[in-house]
Amino acid sequence: MDYYTNPLVLLLAWTLVHGFNLLVALTTNRSRKLPPGPFPLPIIGNLHLLGNQPHKSLTKLANFHGPIMRLKLGQISTVVISSSDMAKQVLQKQDLAFSSRSIPDTVQSDNFHMSSVVWVPASQHQWRSLRKILNSHIFSINKLDATQHLRYKKMEDLIVYCQRSSEIGEAVDIGGAIFRTMLNLLSNTLFSRDLVDPYENSGEEFKDLVEGLMIDMGKPNLVDYFPVLKIVDPQGLRRYNSHFGKLLKFFHGLINERLELRKLKGKNTNDVLDTLLTASEDNLQDIDRKHIATILLDLFVAGTDTSSNVVEWAMTEILKASEIMRKAQAELVQVIGEGKAIEEADVARLPYLQCIIKETFRMHPPAPFLVPRKVEQDVEVCGYSVPKGSKVMINVWAIGRDSTLWEDPSVFNPDRFKDSKLDVRGQDFELIPFGAGRRICPGLPLALRMVPVMIGTLLNTFKWKIEGDIAPNDLDMQEKFGLILAKLRPLRAVPLPL
Repeated sequence: MDYYTNPLVLLLAWTLVHGFNLLVALTTNRSRKLPPGPFPLPIIGNLHLLGNQPHKSLTKLANFHGPIMRLKLGQISTVVISSSDMAKQVLQKQDLAFSSRSIPDTVQSDNFHMSSVVWVPASQHQWRSLRKILNSHIFSINKLDATQHLRYKKMEDLIVYCQRSSEIGEAVDIGGAIFRTMLNLLSNTLFSRDLVDPYENSGEEFKDLVEGLMIDMGKPNLVDYFPVLKIVDPQGLRRYNSHFGKLLKFFHGLINERLELRKLKGKNTNDVLDTLLTASEDNLQDIDRKHIATILLDLFVAGTDTSSNVVEWAMTEILKASEIMRKAQAELVQVIGEGKAIEEADVARLPYLQCIIKETFRMHPPAPFLVPRKVEQDVEVCGYSVPKGSKVMINVWAIGRDSTLWEDPSVFNPDRFKDSKLDVRGQDFELIPFGAGRRICPGLPLALRMVPVMIGTLLNTFKWKIEGDIAPNDLDMQEKFGLILAKLRPLRAVPLPL
């Protein structure tokens, strides 16, 4: 046997190297104050403490160890932020130091992370260029105003679909219906066509793909904690790559179709895809075809599942509390008129509906840890040292349940926002479902237009009854953990005539 492949020699070498690294770490750590945290076990560290609901497990640990907490998850140092004050320190006061992403193994296939605005480091020119494109060509006030008629049409499609279910007494899968609405809304805005039939239960394959991506990206992946396992992929999460590949192939096909159309007829549409292709022709260094396909994928993944989950949670909480539904519908009748369509400008005149939205974001933030960050250098935070390479997670789920901030935090109570100026736009760190700082979600302006209109439309067009003989208090509130926090069991409700 070759000396260099002898197992005993390899074991001895491994022991010496790791023993030396441990000695260096212990010596270094004496000279700096690390955040408190649970004692790590050999090899696995604190992985055994995560469970299948990490947002809840880490909240309990933070209640004992404090608002900034350090864990060893396999080989990876992880710092968890669980208070609004600490979140403000990380996301605002020291935003630049914490602006890099912790990139999961599942998104590194095909170097996808190198062209996605979600994963490209904020310090790079490429990220600033991509972000500028999103802000200027998709989410600016002028662009959103110009595409409002498309959103209005998609809401009409949603009403027709619910009306058909109402006529036959059939329950509606609320999350699925909203997902299809958002899917077609985005596809019409981006490339002027529906992706699914708005009146049928179609689009399930696309929904499964998107939901699968979010779940796989959010669940603990052993490869992310033990990089040496990358070759083995013990949990089989590389199936993400097949989902990811199908979506990218679809978007590349759309780009090819549009390029052929432009050759034949020139630029004859005014949608986002044409705008991006024109920008690519003018500045190929900042945006090429791969960037365009990646932007489309980012927008569909981030814009469909998140909104549909927020609306589904809101409707679940509303159906669970008849008094909340009564007050919301009474406000809608008074301000809009019973059964009338809601426009985006009307939301400003519906304060109780806005309170419902904020309370939903507080109790059911779409991304319980936002998108985890990473520090590229040692960083000092409130007297604690966050070591270079540490993964940083902001537990916004814990902040939303913090009893020092919220009275009866486990109770869904929209009235708590009645006289409050707290907002979700990243300035009030008690409520940051979209994040804050330079990496705040770029789709926030669209979400704040669409989510209230969807919920208001559902409530002002129909009465709603839970499917079957389920009592409101018996509604299933279990969560399915992923990068997006979805309901474990879909909400199904029957729309009834007003």
